[in-house]
Amino acid sequence: MSPRHHFISCQDLEIHYVEWGEPTAPVVICWHGLTRTGRDFDELAAVLAKRYRVICPDTPGRGLSQWSDQPLQHYIVPFYAQIALDLADQLGIEQFKWVGTSMGGLIGMVVAALAPNRVQQLVLNDVGPEVPVAAVERIRSYAGAQPSFNTISELEAWLRQVYLSFGENSPAFWRRMAMTSSRRTEQGKITLHYDVRLVEPFKNYTGEETLWPFWAQIICPTLVIRGELSDLLSAEQVEQMLARKPEANAQTVTFVKVGHAPTLTTPEQIEVVREFLG
Repeated sequence: MSPRHHFISCQDLEIHYVEWGEPTAPVVICWHGLTRTGRDFDELAAVLAKRYRVICPDTPGRGLSQWSDQPLQHYIVPFYAQIALDLADQLGIEQFKWVGTSMGGLIGMVVAALAPNRVQQLVLNDVGPEVPVAAVERIRSYAGAQPSFNTISELEAWLRQVYLSFGENSPAFWRRMAMTSSRRTEQGKITLHYDVRLVEPFKNYTGEETLWPFWAQIICPTLVIRGELSDLLSAEQVEQMLARKPEANAQTVTFVKVGHAPTLTTPEQIEVVREFLG
């Protein structure tokens, strides 16, 4: 099954998304991490599409979605949540399930809190209400500068090193990741397919602002996925998250030998998500 590509205007920005499955099926929205694209979910979406209509957007400033000329106002989680709800409204989607990796999980928490009757289930992939300063610094160190390469193969080798924390993945995964992460520069070089200004809103990040108030408002069943070696989501924070959901609508799973973040592309990881969503 192949994805269908669409473009739609949300909050005055053109958004690209890929769609899998039957248009009349129940909906799962999959939202990617900080510098990634909706194509990161190809393997998961292909499996979920047997039962669901799967929507995988590119966040503004990434992939084929429009770049913003107001990064401080538009490259922030609250605005991304507005984009997500606008997208759902325009597509006539009343209720949906959400799978979010890293930043996509932060957006999912905000959406689930703001629209509790619309989000039926929530999967948070290696992210919680608090994001450690050290992890943000690490991410910013590679996201804030875009290297250039002569070939896709060179980019692929670089991605394998930068995303070593992804753990073991197939050669096909890394090649697809390189192909869907790349764009040509004016000089004809290969670089990454995102706006480097997306790091501007958290240049002075202190970790004081958290999403705990949003977490408290989430009422849907939630699965918290953690990479055993993650520097972004600690085991202690996961315990806190579960403790604050005494009604037992939150559960967790940890994938071993993986850091930030599990790719949700291996059979084991895909099955965990598929089984939770039903």
